[in-house]
Amino acid sequence: LGVPSQPELAFGSIGANGVRVLNDEIVQLTGVSADEIVRIEARERGELERRVELFRSGRELIPLEGRVVVIVDDGVATGSTARAACQVVRAHGASYIVLAVPVAPRNWERDMAGVADEYVCVAAPGAFSSVGQFYSNFTQVTDDDVVDCLSQAIKKPQ
Repeated sequence: LGVPSQPELAFGSIGANGVRVLNDEIVQLTGVSADEIVRIEARERGELERRVELFRSGRELIPLEGRVVVIVDDGVATGSTARAACQVVRAHGASYIVLAVPVAPRNWERDMAGVADEYVCVAAPGAFSSVGQFYSNFTQVTDDDVVDCLSQAIKKPQ
């Protein structure tokens, strides 16, 4: 859920099964109104449903009850995306969640306390302003890229 004037800045995130995480501090700092939150969430829920349909391609959800689940994010800035992902897998019964990122601000585990059971981070530099600053190419992955990766993973023997 991106701030209207700065879409790359997340004021929150959504996930399957009605999961919604808002960063109240960013909402207040940016002045996102309650009406804007409702409008943006409704639009993004439609996009979430479209992508779930596209990426699953009719396949059933993998049961997570009692499993260890590793959530990998491209980095943590506000933490709302990682928080939502962890809430979704916890709601589906994951018994242990590892949140792994290549980059995050110092003390990020403290800010994410209780979200996952274990935290892994390659680098937590002091001079952190955004995840994208640590990538030479931070363009969005396309839906076609995701579908191709999932298709290749399905073809591999388990």
